[in-house]
Amino acid sequence: MASRSGPRATGTDGSDFQHRERVASHYQMSVALKSEIKKLNIAHAVVWLLVAAQVVVSQLNLVSHKVVASPYQWEYPYLLSIIPTFFSFMALPKNNISYLVISMISAGLFCVGPILYGGMEMFPVAQQLYRHGKAYRFIFGFSAVSIMYLVLIISLQVHGWQIYYCKKLLDAWFTNTQDKKKK
Repeated sequence: MASRSGPRATGTDGSDFQHRERVASHYQMSVALKSEIKKLNIAHAVVWLLVAAQVVVSQLNLVSHKVVASPYQWEYPYLLSIIPTFFSFMALPKNNISYLVISMISAGLFCVGPILYGGMEMFPVAQQLYRHGKAYRFIFGFSAVSIMYLVLIISLQVHGWQIYYCKKLLDAWFTNTQDKKKK
């Protein structure tokens, strides 16, 4: 292809890409991991809103306990699980390592801890439902223990991936800071 002033200069046909600068791999990884963490944070916020809605509706007696069951004990400490998500959202824009570490530690305490306790708390009720087919708590006509176990499984996966991706992101950020210190 020719330009207005004549033929194209040699070497500008795109064949000189071998020596051009590239984005370092840890920067590419950082962007990809940040995107995944944001998606997981949004998924966690949705689950958190559902649990919070059940707790609020039940505590304020907005509907009958036959429609929405009273919350299990694990749901109250799980409401604190919004704290790690908040710190995670604060850490991502400026690559703040301290906030991301706080997010990971508090995710273990406020997210995974109540989930494990909830699994143990609801196990006898689930066992009774499985053996005898009797449920005593309901959420919109469905067995509350079945719905809450589904919430537990989804939450455990979301938080497990959050912690995993945060660790990978910290590794990418530390690679970046180690490279700067070497220079």
